[in-house]
Amino acid sequence: MALVTLRRNLYHLSDFRIHGALAALKTQQVNHVHKTVKEHLCPWFWSQHPGPIRVRFHHAHCKKFHSENGNDLHPVGEPGFSQVHNWDRFEHSVKNVDEQMFYRKLNSFTSSGEILRFVSTLETLPDTMMAGALHRICEVERKDGDQRLPKEILESSAFQALCDRFGRDPSDLSNAGLVTAFQALTLLCGDPQSHLLMNLEAECQHRLERGGLDVHSLCILGETLIKLHGPGCSTLDLIIYQLQGESLETFTPEDIVTVYRLLQASPEKADQQQRFLNKINHFSLSLVSNLSPKLMSQMLTALVVLDQTQALPLVIKLSKYVVRHIARFTSEELRKVLEALIYFGHSDRFFTETLEQHVASLCLTLDPELVSRVMEYCSRKLILSEPIFNAVAETFVCQAEKFSPSQTAKLIEPFGKLNYLPPNASALFRKLENMLLTRFNHFPPKTLLRLLHSCSLIESHPVNFMAKIFSPYFLQQLQGAESYLDRLSLAQLTQLFLTSILECPFYKGPKLLPKFQVKSFLTPCSSLETPMDFHLYKSVMIGLIDLLGARLYFSSKVLTPYCYTIDVEIKLDEDGFVLPFTIDEDVHKRVALCIDGPKRFCLNSKHLLGKEATKQRHLRLLGYQVVQIPYYEIEMLKSRLELVDYLQGKLFSQNSESRSFPVSQFFESSGQSIGVSASVLPMNIQGGFSLRMDWLDLLAVQGTLKSLLQHHNLKASILQCSALFIVQLSHPDMITGKTTALTVWTFVSKVMSLLFNTLFRFVIVFFQEASVF
Repeated sequence: MALVTLRRNLYHLSDFRIHGALAALKTQQVNHVHKTVKEHLCPWFWSQHPGPIRVRFHHAHCKKFHSENGNDLHPVGEPGFSQVHNWDRFEHSVKNVDEQMFYRKLNSFTSSGEILRFVSTLETLPDTMMAGALHRICEVERKDGDQRLPKEILESSAFQALCDRFGRDPSDLSNAGLVTAFQALTLLCGDPQSHLLMNLEAECQHRLERGGLDVHSLCILGETLIKLHGPGCSTLDLIIYQLQGESLETFTPEDIVTVYRLLQASPEKADQQQRFLNKINHFSLSLVSNLSPKLMSQMLTALVVLDQTQALPLVIKLSKYVVRHIARFTSEELRKVLEALIYFGHSDRFFTETLEQHVASLCLTLDPELVSRVMEYCSRKLILSEPIFNAVAETFVCQAEKFSPSQTAKLIEPFGKLNYLPPNASALFRKLENMLLTRFNHFPPKTLLRLLHSCSLIESHPVNFMAKIFSPYFLQQLQGAESYLDRLSLAQLTQLFLTSILECPFYKGPKLLPKFQVKSFLTPCSSLETPMDFHLYKSVMIGLIDLLGARLYFSSKVLTPYCYTIDVEIKLDEDGFVLPFTIDEDVHKRVALCIDGPKRFCLNSKHLLGKEATKQRHLRLLGYQVVQIPYYEIEMLKSRLELVDYLQGKLFSQNSESRSFPVSQFFESSGQSIGVSASVLPMNIQGGFSLRMDWLDLLAVQGTLKSLLQHHNLKASILQCSALFIVQLSHPDMITGKTTALTVWTFVSKVMSLLFNTLFRFVIVFFQEASVF
């Protein structure tokens, strides 16, 4: 009868196979069968911890088994059998495998009822596996979105039997079984006043005070107490204190991540635990390669909550391993990874490339929240990834109804910010317009304003909605309970209003009231204009002074009546002559120099951001001659002379045809030689003579021929038109070989001598040709 019961119980574990079991049993007496069954045939029933409590399910067949064979174990001093000793060695080698089989079977079930039916068929289980079954029930219920068990499950005899075994005598439970059961029952029941939970918590508290819990048990207990009592639980401090005393080498990767989560529960105490955090951050660098995608995501989330900006090496290493396993991340886990990378400001080319492939491969199956987070990551890091943007646009066109208003705004805004139109732009904005028409009132006012403003940046003007956003009712909603509108919202409204005037002349709806209009688009967050790069401006300013002759002929950071701030403005009269910036009369044209630093472009590209492209577009419509001076062109110039030539070509190539008047002459002066070359452009510089000397390099001297002649009372009717001179001098000392400074008057006299010598030669040549005829 004992053998029949044994075979019936083992039948429920199809993976369990032990050959030769009957042969071993035949050598035993009947009163020893119970011991052999318990200790050898079911090795997975026993915990790996010493002295586990054995939990039994008392079914009818189990009771009959005990009544026939008794419960007496084999006497301690009784000699064993060789067959049993040999089998002991075999059992030791397969025990872990059998435990894995048990958990593999457990994890194959998808409902609480299946798990309870499976466990109830087993005669006896160690407490750790019983707790594991409870934990698996918790995981199954969590997938369904509600961790509370259905009433029929809670009242079932199988579940009650599980709970009774843990509540009967908690002191007999192992540490692992105790804390795991406490954790699972807390998640399933959640009532701190439950008699069972109170007993388990008291036993955990007792063992904690004795210092009898290992690292893993401390971690589980800490998380459970946070779930049960919140982060203010006083016992949590004792747990963290004991964890600090443990050697980090004894922590598994799971334990390290759990410690992060414990500290994450009380971020306000992070400063007090910073030394401990520094140790963990440094130690975690060696564990990154062993982390699962779930643990990577949890660690990055904890680093964000704890504001561990000093742990950037750990973040960088985690991002590298995220690249390797990105396909294994769930949508929620990948979303948290992106949030962490956004928070720490880290972007990686390899991560971006892998993300492009991942998003493109899952184009129409991506979770809306993940899609919006991916676009936010690209927007924050100014990453213009065409594969990502095209895939996201296609996803929105096909599944727009799945996106909430906030998700829609996060999806659309990067298109305007990064100045990109996808191939299906018409379908994209048609779908967006239909959504706005049907769900306009569902969009929060500020979210709606940001969305419509982003559309206008890429010339998809929301004409059908301008009347609504300029209406007093919407402006009142936008203001809300505040006493005034924030500056960013006012700036966005003003730019939309300016867009309606410049680019939508057919719009005849309400106008934006003057009290809601700003005077400048420069905001603290630089959302509408990017401040000028100071170092780039200094380089350009030096070149402009060399070119124009004085700082008088251009102004910088000019606020226009149209709210835009121009980096550098140059005024020209009707004939194309440069005017001093102090003169406002006779100004025929204004040249706006846009000195575009790296922050005005998308990351690692020459693609202007949407706000900068809109600014230049509007300035052209307002009548400015816009000259773009990008940083990547300035960086290629190797000398000041090249810079001056570059600026000359940028500024004046459109104003007039360039005529060349070459003059080259060498003459001796006390053993010194001076090389002079000049080019003449038909433009006028209103002002006096200007001379700039830099004897460490080639000397660049600007001035007008008219001013030179006025200084020396000379007449030259052949050159009535003023001209811009760029004169290069090399004046090496023949003895020392070093460059020597010339005085202004010496230089002027030499230049005038050179000019009149040249004119004299022209006259001689003219008379020689006349005499021939």
